[in-house]
Amino acid sequence: MSESSGNAPAVSGTALRVRYGETDQMGVAHHSHYLVWCEMARTDHMRHLGVRYRDLEDRGVRLPVVEAQVRYRAGARYDDPVVVRCWVRDVSSRRVEFGYAVEHGETGRLLATARTALIAVDSSHALTTIPADVRQKLVIAADPVRL
Repeated sequence: MSESSGNAPAVSGTALRVRYGETDQMGVAHHSHYLVWCEMARTDHMRHLGVRYRDLEDRGVRLPVVEAQVRYRAGARYDDPVVVRCWVRDVSSRRVEFGYAVEHGETGRLLATARTALIAVDSSHALTTIPADVRQKLVIAADPVRL
């Protein structure tokens, strides 16, 4: 596992910019891309906490998404700067839930909220547990926005 800095943020932010290929004919980001952006933010957040997916996989643990929910509030448009904030909402021996706030990078306007739940499986897709040292790094944060 990567070493955590010891002062990892309880809520982290991942910045991106809406690409042309992510938009529909109206120039609005297609709804499917919000989950991709959440995945980027989740991976970054875990890295900030000192947990790398690659290291988990090397240990024989995978974390597939088993639940996903997105609530759209306003559209992101082509070339908009976007920040996806991510945090851990809950963690148990086999499951971890993340929350997300997708915001306009300049105005701070809330564009969407989301949550995902992941479970631990081994390389044969059988249920397993999240290693104890990893669970300790997955610091739970209070929701900074209403999901």
